[in-house]
Amino acid sequence: MKINPSFWTIIAYTLVIATPFFHHESNAMNTSIITPNQCLGDGKTIVSKDKGTFELGFFTKSNKRYLGIWYANITIQTIVWVANGADPINDYSPVTPPILELKSTGSLVLTHKNVLVWQTMSSSPATAVRNPVAELLDSGNLVIREENDTNPQRYLWQSFDYPSNTMLAGMKLGWDIRRNFNRKITAWKSDDNPEPGDFSWSVMRYSYPEVYMTKRTRKMYRIGPWNGLRFSGMPELRSNPIFNFNFVSTAEEVYYTWTLKDPSLTTIAVLNQSAGGRPRYVWSEADKSWRTYSTLPGDYCDTYGLCGPNGYCSITSSPVCECLKGFKPKFPKKWNSMDWSQGCERNHPIRCNSNGTNEDGDGFVLLQRLKVPDTEYTLVYKDIDLNKCRAICLENCSCMAYTNSDIRAGGQGCVMWFHDLIDIKLFPDGGQDLYVRLRASELEKSSKIEDNYESYVDDLDLPLLNYSAIMVASNNFSVKNKIGEGGFGPVYLGKLANEQEVAIKRLSKSSIQGFSEFINEVKLIAKLQHRNLVKLIGCCIQGQEKMLVYEYMTNGSLDYFIFDHSKGKLLNWQKRNHIIGGIARGLMYLHQDSRLRIVHRDLKASNILLDDNLSSKISDFGMARPFRGEQNEESTNKIVGTL
Repeated sequence: MKINPSFWTIIAYTLVIATPFFHHESNAMNTSIITPNQCLGDGKTIVSKDKGTFELGFFTKSNKRYLGIWYANITIQTIVWVANGADPINDYSPVTPPILELKSTGSLVLTHKNVLVWQTMSSSPATAVRNPVAELLDSGNLVIREENDTNPQRYLWQSFDYPSNTMLAGMKLGWDIRRNFNRKITAWKSDDNPEPGDFSWSVMRYSYPEVYMTKRTRKMYRIGPWNGLRFSGMPELRSNPIFNFNFVSTAEEVYYTWTLKDPSLTTIAVLNQSAGGRPRYVWSEADKSWRTYSTLPGDYCDTYGLCGPNGYCSITSSPVCECLKGFKPKFPKKWNSMDWSQGCERNHPIRCNSNGTNEDGDGFVLLQRLKVPDTEYTLVYKDIDLNKCRAICLENCSCMAYTNSDIRAGGQGCVMWFHDLIDIKLFPDGGQDLYVRLRASELEKSSKIEDNYESYVDDLDLPLLNYSAIMVASNNFSVKNKIGEGGFGPVYLGKLANEQEVAIKRLSKSSIQGFSEFINEVKLIAKLQHRNLVKLIGCCIQGQEKMLVYEYMTNGSLDYFIFDHSKGKLLNWQKRNHIIGGIARGLMYLHQDSRLRIVHRDLKASNILLDDNLSSKISDFGMARPFRGEQNEESTNKIVGTL
């Protein structure tokens, strides 16, 4: 999900809405209610009570007539609900207009030429209706109720149960299990055609429920299950002064809803089939226009199942797909040609005996910062802790992974996966833990690498820095100190005790991605010394933390200059020639003069850093490869570099 973080204090937007709209002149009746002795004729509307926010009436799209609801006080009229989207009035003329009326039975009925076009069906048990009224509320909800009964639990019918392509504040997305009734958002076929399209936004009633965007029955995107605080696939969804988010999962209901803390804000979430996404828009009164606030899916890694079974996606990596620890590409040739659809398989299959238990003493590896896998094949136990969860999973050979179902208060509840792990995403920050089942031999292999790592660094004669000193230098890894994000971790600006400014690259011990690249970078850069290569000052290893500490380059990376119109003007030809010469000298050293002979394999503008004199220095050796002195060619078993 792409979000402008400054939104919480200042509404600053850049894109204008592309949702269906038209200019209008109000023909509103002075009421928000339709009674059994009234008809709403074509050309007339009712307006919601209190603030008069919404308007109900007829509108035209592509020469077809529809009954719908739109904002009453916004000059660009935006349709938020359509009654007869599936049954438009095709032969409309002013001579034979459509009519909406409320029957004494409590049903709203839309007719044209005395032919039924659309009608409501009561959502309440069959009871005698004495004094029904249809009312448009200031929430945008059209309700039918008994005249003196305003209890929302006793509405005879409400439009919020039958949304179109737009989700409004207070609307529930999900299931009323008591009625076996599903409230879902359905896209229009196009911006000018309100007929229901192929895309829908709905809650799947799995043991661990999820919200999906689907095209017919095909899953296109999911935001991950609700973990007590937020959706697993939306680590940026945090407490804020604008929205309240809530997910309810009980024996009677499973639904997601959001409300506004600031009633002056006007915002909608629209499912757009043409764009293949669900953008959120906010009305800017200053500009008299709708502006994009966020868009789902947010990036390439949000494509459902992009990396296939048992693979994961990291948008900061190249290529973006990798296999989970203990797994390998199922079809290496396809994988290396960037066809990841078949995913990964275990290096060593799990072996089970006749009663379904494991023979080899399996265990679990902790993976962090994830959108957890698709939850279609899961079981949830809300009342057990993680230790009990592990024990139950370990006893069942079909259990592939587990974690807490609720991450609040240090974690509670248990969810277990019983199939291939699909649609996993790795985040630079945030995300959830996941414990993935591995053969004992795989766990031992991983443990040996970890145990030997610190002694390996010692052999390179690389200074080891104290973790507490790094914490102080980076202001406890403050967001304000963050200056970048690499494929396997964030980079922070720090100041050591001797006042030297440094760049700190951080890698979590349990990170799925980047461990081998991290070792590779230590091995290579520690042995290289050249004025056009970034200098490695030292590293820090403590517990789950591994960090590399480099000299700090005051002018950042080259891409900030050459891809910025104003900064690019600072680079005259003399300065550009100076930068190019430095890169060339650094490459000459790597390819010819260094005893290791290094091929960088990820040389790009963002990996060229500039000091205060605009002298260029090559950085990021995570993908580099050494060559022997007499070697003149090499083969690689996977694609590397940047897309």
